[in-house]
Amino acid sequence: MDKLIIEGGVALKGDVRISGAKNAALPLMCAALLSGDPLILSNVPHLRDVTTMLRLLGQMGVNVSLDDRSGVELHARDISNPVADYELVKTMRASILVLGPLLARCGSARVSLPGGCAIGLRPVNLHIKGLEAMGAEIKVEQGYISAKATRLRGARIFMDIVTVTGTENLMMAACLADGTTILENAAREPEVVDLANCLIAMGARITGAGTDIIKVEGVKTLHGATHAIMPDRIETGTFLVAAAATGGNVRLVGADGHILDAVLDKLREAGAEIDVGTDEIRLAMDKKPRSVNVRTAPYPAFPTDMQAQFMALNAVANGTSVVTETIFENRFMHALELQRLGADIEIAGNTAVIRGVAQLQGATVMATDLRASASLVIAGLIAEGKTTIDRIYHLDRGYECIEEKLTQLGARIRRSS
Repeated sequence: MDKLIIEGGVALKGDVRISGAKNAALPLMCAALLSGDPLILSNVPHLRDVTTMLRLLGQMGVNVSLDDRSGVELHARDISNPVADYELVKTMRASILVLGPLLARCGSARVSLPGGCAIGLRPVNLHIKGLEAMGAEIKVEQGYISAKATRLRGARIFMDIVTVTGTENLMMAACLADGTTILENAAREPEVVDLANCLIAMGARITGAGTDIIKVEGVKTLHGATHAIMPDRIETGTFLVAAAATGGNVRLVGADGHILDAVLDKLREAGAEIDVGTDEIRLAMDKKPRSVNVRTAPYPAFPTDMQAQFMALNAVANGTSVVTETIFENRFMHALELQRLGADIEIAGNTAVIRGVAQLQGATVMATDLRASASLVIAGLIAEGKTTIDRIYHLDRGYECIEEKLTQLGARIRRSS
């Protein structure tokens, strides 16, 4: 099993290119199931979750073609096997996103209940409830969701909890339904907007993406399209926090600062100087960071996927900070590992109190989930001595070539098997 070994104490400096967004790529690949024509995606990140999704679609009968320029063509002319087996689904919760498109296109689907990061409950009941409102017959038995529908019909669906994958699943299903579907309390994330833009390019009739009410007028068929995947805002935020924590000076190319306002505001509050350009973000930090309070909430508020990274920054900041997690109930597991590096963190329920220390000390730590892995990398970059991070397969699910990119910025980091 691979591990990362980091020699800390180096300020990150230089340029690095941001990859396509994992959380946009996965639903966009599932959108290919809605049409018998090819869907061509560019700026596809090379990640374990992306590879898993391509394997899953291939098993269903989708023809997958890759090029050497981060592009993929998905052709779902014939879906011979509308089933998502446990062996692939168990590692990736986003696999639930095949449910809506399969049901809309094929009239049936059998999808294993998903796995993924152990960061708390992420129930699929809202997906099921929404599809049932559209006329689907659904049973959950032996660990699988079995769904049938002669043809879905439009419905008014209120989601009592904001859910990104739920919004995406129902939006895709509604594209081929009879009549109009209205999704209320919909997720407003940029990845939802990116998916909607791709679906519109395929012939869907969608309005309101990016607001809490999305309206979808069903059509009989969708056609092929070409779409460029948006930049990964969480990768962007992670590199910005790493640069700020190490006292660095970096330029992130291919980044979009306009979808990262909450994170940029907190970095400025911590003392960083930030300049947002058309296709880049520059950050410079020439002082020890100031502690910043963070409270996670659905977009456009502070993202839960950036909470762990800011905890690492706060661990060496001047002052005391409070981090409150409102999205997932089990997303402080990285705090225990940060304590092994010398961080002063106290957990009470969904709140963490972090008192900044003068210096972290290198140690061996274990990654517990995707974003926790990123926080440990940041902590290793600022710790004195050697830090070894075990179980980095989590990291490979969401960060493309992270050690190579950090090496570009001057970090002393290497992978070891």
